[in-house]
Amino acid sequence: MPYYVFKMTSPEGMELVKNLELIDDFESFREAKNFAKSKRAELDKDDASLIKVMFAENQLLAEEQLLAYREKPIVMEHEK
Repeated sequence: MPYYVFKMTSPEGMELVKNLELIDDFESFREAKNFAKSKRAELDKDDASLIKVMFAENQLLAEEQLLAYREKPIVMEHEK
């Protein structure tokens, strides 16, 4: 299964809305990880875009996993 590298952006003030742009896909995690690191380094400091690596059977499943809403974990007082 390939590793997909996406650029993820959200319109200002709309954190729940995510726009995904497939940048590239790789067969090995090491290649995908190194590519993502280099793309993150190229981003401007003011750019709020995220570069994400997703492992999935196909591009559609990778996008679905990235777009799935995940609640923030509740941090208990003793875990702080």
